[in-house]
Amino acid sequence: MSDVLFDFDRRQRIGVDEAVLCERKTVAQIAAILEGARARDVGLLLTRCQPEQIDRLPKALAEATDYCPLSRTGFFGPVRPVRECGKVAIVAAGTSDTGVALEASRTLRHAGVEAALIADVGVAGLWRLMDRIEEIRRRPIVIAVAGMDAALASVVGGLTPAAVIAVPTSVGYGATEGGRTALNAMLASCAPGIVVCNIDNGYGAACSALRILNAMAGGIPSLLVGEG
Repeated sequence: MSDVLFDFDRRQRIGVDEAVLCERKTVAQIAAILEGARARDVGLLLTRCQPEQIDRLPKALAEATDYCPLSRTGFFGPVRPVRECGKVAIVAAGTSDTGVALEASRTLRHAGVEAALIADVGVAGLWRLMDRIEEIRRRPIVIAVAGMDAALASVVGGLTPAAVIAVPTSVGYGATEGGRTALNAMLASCAPGIVVCNIDNGYGAACSALRILNAMAGGIPSLLVGEG
């Protein structure tokens, strides 16, 4: 398709692969993108991909896609082996936040980074978080995913020296305003140094973590993003 321009050099420029946002794309457009990737024998990360989009793809393309409906992500084609583990924890406040947390986890895994996913540790039952806090403290990067009042980000930011990347989610009742209350709470956190992503943006949080990991490793030409 003439309106598809691949950016396969993105990894060399910024250390983060190109991903395909499937939201608002037709099945024909997605199929054309995947055919182009297959012709080049490269893998792609699909984000915000609905089950019906996968179901309507040509069979060969659908079968070549490792799809996770909860995170709405897909791995098409080859996936890098794990090259880094033990550096990132993804902490989700509630079960309802797991989809966004998994979007972050799958984005990292596609880049060759294995993250620890610690779910259902919101502050409504603070003991659940405290039972896992030492495990969280061992990681230099923590992605905190929470909706409603989003207090988890402030608590984690006050208990761990990690770089904390906060992701507000659209989970909650009326006054949560589709995640805006969580976003404002994270932006107004009294825990210093928290970085805040957009609402439900697990993908963006994972990309922030990848940039930090690349910097920790001395730059883009590291095993995290290259072939050695």
